[in-house]
Amino acid sequence: MDAGTPATAQQPAGVPGVDVPDARGRTGLDQTGRDLSGNPRVRVADVRLLSSNWHVFRANTLEYQRADGVWETQHRETYDRGNGATILLYSVAQRTVLLARQFRYPAYVNGHPDGNLIEAAAGLLDDDDPLTAIRREAREETGHEIGEVSPVFEAYMSPGSVTEKLFFFAAPYSPDTRADAGGGLADEGEEIELLEIDFDEALDRIGVDIIDAKTIMLLQWAALRGPFAR
Repeated sequence: MDAGTPATAQQPAGVPGVDVPDARGRTGLDQTGRDLSGNPRVRVADVRLLSSNWHVFRANTLEYQRADGVWETQHRETYDRGNGATILLYSVAQRTVLLARQFRYPAYVNGHPDGNLIEAAAGLLDDDDPLTAIRREAREETGHEIGEVSPVFEAYMSPGSVTEKLFFFAAPYSPDTRADAGGGLADEGEEIELLEIDFDEALDRIGVDIIDAKTIMLLQWAALRGPFAR
């Protein structure tokens, strides 16, 4: 394959999210990735916007140089829902964690019996920094106005197709941090049931009814290096 830069395909005029605003007022969504230069073995040849109803779905054409020096064309789709944050609320005194159960349609349609998953509080950053976002989400979902928050780590959760990076946090909770009933935002379709679970029981339920990846990661961190490490 010629190592020169290939011609770039053009999307038709009047595409929401490209040259006219989409439902969220965005344009230029087909430009993301075109200026990447950190990896000399990767050249972004084309980006096509497939959907931007809420999150952004793109079809990307890359030139990738293999280890033997040969350049090949690859096609990758990316789903951009923005970055997010999650937090494990824990009580050392009670040896408990505060989790939430809510309906997740993607899990339901992919074989989960009822779609109700047990999870740590989490949400998208939107336009906030990670710490501000996770304080907001913790209050909305659990009703707790948390104090000191500890950063735990950052991780890409499904890097084969989803661009999201998740920021992991932990914070103590107690009756003193309870500000309201929580339960999520009804106008966003949230209906969240709070679950206060003994920490050792939560560990035992990993792979049984605690099958959400971010929650498993936080529970294992808490046992190995966090507040319940022995």
